[in-house]
Amino acid sequence: MKKGVLLVNLGSPDSPEPHNVKKYLREFLMDGRVLDAPYPIRFGVVHGCILPFRPKQSAEAYEKIWLPEGSPLVVTSLRVRDTLQERVSVPVEVAMRYQNPAIENALQNLIHHGDELLLIPLFPHYAMSSYETAVARVRELLRKMAPQIFLTVVPPYYNHPGYIGALVASAEEYLAQDFDHLLFSFHGVPERHLLKSDPTKCHCLKVKNCCESPSPAHATCYRAQCFQTMKAFAAAAGIPSGKYSVAFQSRLGRDPWLQPYTDVKLKELAESGAKRLLVICPAFVSDCLETIEEIGLRGRETFLAAGGKDFQMISCLNEHPRWIQLLENLVGEFTAGHPLKMSAEAAAV
Repeated sequence: MKKGVLLVNLGSPDSPEPHNVKKYLREFLMDGRVLDAPYPIRFGVVHGCILPFRPKQSAEAYEKIWLPEGSPLVVTSLRVRDTLQERVSVPVEVAMRYQNPAIENALQNLIHHGDELLLIPLFPHYAMSSYETAVARVRELLRKMAPQIFLTVVPPYYNHPGYIGALVASAEEYLAQDFDHLLFSFHGVPERHLLKSDPTKCHCLKVKNCCESPSPAHATCYRAQCFQTMKAFAAAAGIPSGKYSVAFQSRLGRDPWLQPYTDVKLKELAESGAKRLLVICPAFVSDCLETIEEIGLRGRETFLAAGGKDFQMISCLNEHPRWIQLLENLVGEFTAGHPLKMSAEAAAV
């Protein structure tokens, strides 16, 4: 069978101009797996409460991080695609769940080359607003465009030894410095998303210490998977338990999101005496608005204003050789016809 590989990341506006940011936000927020309200409510909230105001604010943030070649997220994803393509024998395409490069175009290119595809969602953890929506969109389009194509999906790899090893390797130069605390800042999700993703409907946020208690729910529990990434990283890097903690960023709206919130945690850490802080964002494999601007700029200001002295954001995996090696290994297992070597929980997704 002829084979191909599709990498899918979240997406970005085509430019930092407000009209393009508005177009991106409309597509993103109208996704029922992102803003999971009934369509009439979602339409009203997005078009009546968010789009009249948010694009200008977001456009200013994008302007601060925009590269001459374009969006950092898209530019990095394309470079990863190109580097991976040099190391594998099957065609590789990259696409964004929202905006460009479009999934439809990438699939059209791959369909011409093969009849079996490997989808690698560029989201290490399972969340309905990232991993799930990307997989669902690819499957939906394949049913329309080429239902005969056999699709293999890489499960979440939050605790895959290759992923953890790549994270630690990418952070080595930062960890070698003298620091007081390492903060793991994961992208936040509403608590209701965890409840909806729980197949048992009786575990997530309902059982005491739910993320520590074994359950089939962990296969699709974003929070539990984030905690596993943090603990695996700390163990591999030899960081003592009192020297790191977790927080969740990028909340939107009034409903409760996963806590503690990153902006609050940054202030608390500075006020409690942490002077030299490292922040890592393992939910993102490529630096983007949420890492460069939200953490690297605004997060830094929050920490320093509260009394901190030194703030460093650890870059995402981006084009790190260990990350490329993991992707190459996954493609190699796929092309050789071997089962993907994932954890039992991840493989259950």
